[in-house]
Amino acid sequence: MSRWIFLRGLTRDGRHWGEFPAVFQRAFPEADIVLLDLPGNGRLYPMQSPATIPTMVDYCRNELRARQCPPPYHVLAMSLGAMVSVDWAARYPEEIAACVLINTSLRPFNPFYQRLRPANYPVILKLLLFGTNESDWENNILRMTSNLAEKAANRAQIVADWTQWRKECPVSHDNALRQLWAASRYLAPTCKPTPPLLVLASANDHLVSPDCSRQLAQLWQTDFVEHPSAGHDLPLDDGPWVARQVRAWRHCHLAHL
Repeated sequence: MSRWIFLRGLTRDGRHWGEFPAVFQRAFPEADIVLLDLPGNGRLYPMQSPATIPTMVDYCRNELRARQCPPPYHVLAMSLGAMVSVDWAARYPEEIAACVLINTSLRPFNPFYQRLRPANYPVILKLLLFGTNESDWENNILRMTSNLAEKAANRAQIVADWTQWRKECPVSHDNALRQLWAASRYLAPTCKPTPPLLVLASANDHLVSPDCSRQLAQLWQTDFVEHPSAGHDLPLDDGPWVARQVRAWRHCHLAHL
C-alpha cells in the first residue's frame, strides 16, 4: 500500500479536488489517499494561516502524526500545495517517497509576472481587498483557473458547490493574504530535493505561466509532462489525464529501481 497526500492551492481545501480522488483511486487501487487541508482553509478556516511555507510543512507533519499516518508519503500537490511539498522533500527527504508537482512556481527560478500573470492582478486585488458575494467570488476563481470545466455543461453545479463550501467554511481575507504572502516569499532550494519528482503543467494556464514548470523541470532535471489545453486547475479540467501520467511515471520509476 502507498500513502498519497493531496495538497491544494491558495484558499482551497480537500473538497475542491472534486471527482479527482475517485479517479486517482481507480488508477491506484492500493493507494491510501489523504486529503490534507492547510490551516485557514476548509474545516480549518477558524485557524490562522501560517505566513511561511516551512510552517505549513510543520503543520502537515504534525497533523499526519496525530492521525497515526506514518511516512513514507507520496505527495500530489498543486500551486501553493506544491511549494509545501518541495520544502517538505528538501527538509525531510526520508519522509517523502515521491512528489507530483502541478502548475507550481518557485523563487528564485521565475520572475513575479510569470508566477502570477499580470492579467489576474486587478481581479485578485479586488477579491482580496474589497470582497464580493460568494457566487461572484467563485465564478471569478473558476474563470481564472479552468479552461475546460469553465465551459462544461456542469459549470453551474461546480460554482454552486464551491459557493456552498465557501459559505460553510469562509476563508478570511487575512488568511488569504497570509497564504499569498507565504507563496510570494518562499525561496526554494537551488538544488533538486532527493525524492523522485514529476512536474505536470498546463500549456494554457492563464493564472501561472507554464514557463515556471518548464524551467523548474529543466533546472532540476525532473520528469515533465505538459497538458495542451487545460487551465491552472489541471485535476479539475482533466483528472483522468493526471492519473494516467502519474501511473505511467510510477511504473517507469519502479522499473528502474
